[in-house]
Amino acid sequence: MSIDRLVLAFAGSFILVSLALSQLHSPHWLWFTAFVGANMLQAAFSGFCPLAKILKALGKKPGAAFD
Repeated sequence: MSIDRLVLAFAGSFILVSLALSQLHSPHWLWFTAFVGANMLQAAFSGFCPLAKILKALGKKPGAAFD
């Protein structure tokens, strides 16, 4: 699996988990959802994604999101 697909999978998972936690535990978990969304937005404009850098350092191969 490429770095791009892993980043999308992590972001989607974090959003779904934080939404579930906001319903089951505390609405303050929505701040985490907002953080993930803001990080995705800034990555779209700047091209910098901390998770992608970490995955690349761990040896994952770069590639297009849907190749």
